Amino acid sequence: MANLTISAQPAAKATGDAIVVGLVAGEDGASLAPGHGLPRKAVTHLKAVISDLDLTGKAGDTTFLAAVPDLTARVVVLAGIGELDGRAEGEALEDVRRGFGAAVRGLAKKEKVVVVVPGNSSALVAAAAEGAALGAYGVSKAGANGEAVASISLVGPADAAARKAVSRAAALGDAVAYTRDLVNQPPNMLYPETFVASLQSRVKGTKVKLKSYDLAQLRSGGFGGTVGVGQGSANEPRIAVLTYAPARPKATIALVGKGITFDSGGLCIKPAASMLTMKSDMAGAAAVAATVLTVAKLGLPVAVTGYLGLAENMPSSTAQRPSDVVTMRGGKTVEILNTDAEGRMVLGDCIALASETSPDAIVDVATLTGAQVVALANTAAVMSNDDGFRTRVIDAAAAAGEAMWPMPLPNELRPALDSINADLAHKGGVEGGMLTAGIFLGEFVGEGIPWGHIDIAGPSFNDKAASGYEPKGGTGFAVRTLISLIESYT
Repeated sequence: MANLTISAQPAAKATGDAIVVGLVAGEDGASLAPGHGLPRKAVTHLKAVISDLDLTGKAGDTTFLAAVPDLTARVVVLAGIGELDGRAEGEALEDVRRGFGAAVRGLAKKEKVVVVVPGNSSALVAAAAEGAALGAYGVSKAGANGEAVASISLVGPADAAARKAVSRAAALGDAVAYTRDLVNQPPNMLYPETFVASLQSRVKGTKVKLKSYDLAQLRSGGFGGTVGVGQGSANEPRIAVLTYAPARPKATIALVGKGITFDSGGLCIKPAASMLTMKSDMAGAAAVAATVLTVAKLGLPVAVTGYLGLAENMPSSTAQRPSDVVTMRGGKTVEILNTDAEGRMVLGDCIALASETSPDAIVDVATLTGAQVVALANTAAVMSNDDGFRTRVIDAAAAAGEAMWPMPLPNELRPALDSINADLAHKGGVEGGMLTAGIFLGEFVGEGIPWGHIDIAGPSFNDKAASGYEPKGGTGFAVRTLISLIESYT
């Protein structure tokens, strides 16, 4: 993770291997972002380049230049940040994140990078710092750290609000990087036991406590959904519970994450091509783990507990079968219809466990359904048993710059989960598959507890080219939204 600092010194005096300057889009073409503080000769040169190359300032576009007059940095990057128009909210801030993220990502071989904040507000400082932190990520290869910028020095206002914004951005960047690292791990290296081992390492020296349930404890504790999903694998399932409990918390929030470390589909095996990204089926659990650790690091006055349902879904002579009936935590029985709909089973156990403490709210995060991808692509879906709470989650996502969309839980779809052999079937028909999955999860929420379900099947993993601050592979999606949501209680 890159080291982030901020200084009020003029951009011309900042030392680094490269300097990143914002480029604003406008009706008359692109222009240098306000407050750049560059010397006259450098500005004249850059304006000529902008004109000669017909640069537009579109968010995410980057132009790399060498030997700009009167600047010590050998490389200057013009980073398109879209139309600011005096706005410091919503899409404008996300464009700033994307622009600076793309620029820093393109400088992975540089040791130190200077980023010029495109204005004086703390919101713009935060957006520039977050984008830079998210862009400074390299995928690890064979145990070695991937190429990434090591040090980022922001140039802009350095008052207390700006320093706080940079500190928060650094914490967010570290959280997202940890999530990406977990998601990008090969499945022969990351399975339930090693996932827990990673958490044991991360909680050392923090205010977060870790408890894990092994197979014997899962069986004795009535976690039939988790046991059933994991029983076909040589790697035994686990449930991990991360707890951050500050004194006199303003709220108590439970986060639940789906942690299927590899999903073959079980006996209802997936086509080969559909398994290529299934190491990422634990992205929800990774996001929850990183969020709890970061809330503790930021010292937020909110008690947060993360419940991670960890299992590997494999076919074998011991794997669960379609038509099996299992007993979930809390006593409800479920008939298995398709072993490839396994995530809702570990989530159901964890939601029931979380409900036992009567938190003020529960949010689960999961790469749950292909239907979400079909319906919304890289926009996550948000469902809830409480319209006001669903709006709160959506607002937190908008503030964080992550795309989410509200979806319903129609009562008329509930009969699709009826079973003659159990309290409920674990899967409905093809109609409204994303929604019936949410309805199923709602069956395990304690009475009167506001609950939100975030389906991140699409945005959690990028199997295309890197773009903006988003690398290829694990994206770390939902971490920023969860932290923003928890901050809304402070």
